[in-house]
Amino acid sequence: MTASPVVQDTHSKTMGYLLWIFGFLGAHRFYYGKPVTGTIWLFTFGLLGIGWLIDLFLIPAMDREADFRFREGPINYSLSWILLTFLGVFGVHRMYMGKWLTGLIYLCTGGLFFIGVLYDFWTLNEQISQEQAR
Repeated sequence: MTASPVVQDTHSKTMGYLLWIFGFLGAHRFYYGKPVTGTIWLFTFGLLGIGWLIDLFLIPAMDREADFRFREGPINYSLSWILLTFLGVFGVHRMYMGKWLTGLIYLCTGGLFFIGVLYDFWTLNEQISQEQAR
């Protein structure tokens, strides 16, 4: 008799579907830790809307995969993504994760002239997962 692995609920389907509304810009794909396809969706408007519509049915699978990939802990992934999406240039998401120095740098430089914000869209899930491991 083998025990099934404990599934953590690190990401929210509700948040995934809310971000899917803006999915033609790749928001939900970045949230679920798929930065390459998120970038493709961003530059092609969700593969001209076709990929965006297909993703409506793929979100539950992307959510399960993210729950297996990323580590649960005190930092909430959904809240971090909301802070990054709407306040990223002010570094609020970094301050929330306890990275006060880089948060202040983002605050003074507009998210390192927006390049840092783009970097965080690519790596936020991994950054949170590393912080959770500490």
